[in-house]
Amino acid sequence: MNNPIAKTANRCSWCLSDPLYISYHDHEWGKPIYDDQRLFAQLCLESMQSGLSWITILKKRDNYYRAFDEFDAIKIAQYDQAKIEALMQNTDIIRHLGKINAIINNAKAYLAITEHQSFSDYLWGMTTPDGKPIINHPKTLADIPTQNEVSARLAKALKQQGFKFIGSTTCYAFMQAVGMVNDHLVDCDFH
Repeated sequence: MNNPIAKTANRCSWCLSDPLYISYHDHEWGKPIYDDQRLFAQLCLESMQSGLSWITILKKRDNYYRAFDEFDAIKIAQYDQAKIEALMQNTDIIRHLGKINAIINNAKAYLAITEHQSFSDYLWGMTTPDGKPIINHPKTLADIPTQNEVSARLAKALKQQGFKFIGSTTCYAFMQAVGMVNDHLVDCDFH
């Protein structure tokens, strides 16, 4: 059987340190997502990553899905103090009270947006005028920004909607992860 990870491929060098990272790079990173719930989940995970490496969150991603009810915003918005305390005792996730509270808060903000429009339309409409990914052409990792005008605008808009733990850098990483921007290196087979 063909194993796409085992075959030799040109990849972005940032992903080469771990097989999980390689799989994420090859099958997820930079691939457009338009599903509201998946976008919400990814935004939550990106906010948990703030100040940490992405591989740390990636290794715990399944634990986050279990701990946060598969990122069901309706359930998360109803979390009470007992649930927060249980999450703070959960050694399978990063136990950061501010970030946990932000996810609960952000579930409520997400639900408020989705009363009027899809989260996907909201996010993609703010980042690209035609709903298509921004294709960059970085030659080296140094050419890849950590934020830009669009991520700053998105962060500001999300904060105005009540989102927490969402800055320009977090929004840019989110945009890369969900395919709003393609920052694969030009010599990467996935560019």
